[in-house]
Amino acid sequence: MTEITLYQVGAFTDAVFGGNPAAVCPLEAWLPDATMQTIAAENNLSETAFFVPENGGYRLRWFTPAIEVALCGHATLASAYVIATYIDSAMERVVFHSASGPLTVTRDGEVFTLDFPSEPPAAFDDGGAVAAALGIVPQEVLKAPRIDGGKIMAVLANEAEVRAAAPDLAKVKALPGDGLIITAEGDEVDFVSRYFAPHAGIPEDPVTGSAHVVLTPYWAARLGKAKLAARQISERLGKLTVEDKGARTLISGKVAPYLEGRIRV
Repeated sequence: MTEITLYQVGAFTDAVFGGNPAAVCPLEAWLPDATMQTIAAENNLSETAFFVPENGGYRLRWFTPAIEVALCGHATLASAYVIATYIDSAMERVVFHSASGPLTVTRDGEVFTLDFPSEPPAAFDDGGAVAAALGIVPQEVLKAPRIDGGKIMAVLANEAEVRAAAPDLAKVKALPGDGLIITAEGDEVDFVSRYFAPHAGIPEDPVTGSAHVVLTPYWAARLGKAKLAARQISERLGKLTVEDKGARTLISGKVAPYLEGRIRV
């Protein structure tokens, strides 16, 4: 039997019970893939992150309750927090090696900033499937080109439409992409969003870093500014600052610790 330390923290929030909770499991060596997937299913959070030391940084992997994914923002933020808090208190910069390439996280006091590859979305002909799933006709439907088949993004008329949306999750699951982002210009911030990923075992994700590599280049171009304030207006609410750097997107936020424990597998 192996004992593993597990941390649970809320990402993109400054308060417990806000943001997106992620489980983080530091490892000395990889567990079998099936074991990591089972741990993620048992945690039943949108993501469980596992990392091992590699080449002066860490190899990082992410699992939803159902599948392994190629990119996850909030669990990367949570992993950097765990390293800075429990492994290397002097950490100001860490490099994670991942399925999406090297991912750098920097720390400035309580704020952690992700440096992720941008995924600018392009117009996408969905044949009306997004409108059928939402019960709302979007102003635009776009799709990101690469990660996990590409997230689909629907631009709605205003923040109120985003808040009120109640999509048919079976129809969202059938869409030809990595879940569905809905977004609009914000009332008090530059833009708001929500993200639904039933195909990955996540009906609605509280706060999604990987969605913001799609959202940021779109809204930066539309609003004519590189640095933007964003809110993911799920029930738990996520607070982010994002910056369009061309090929890269910077995503900044805080972390709130919740739980530290041991699991036996």
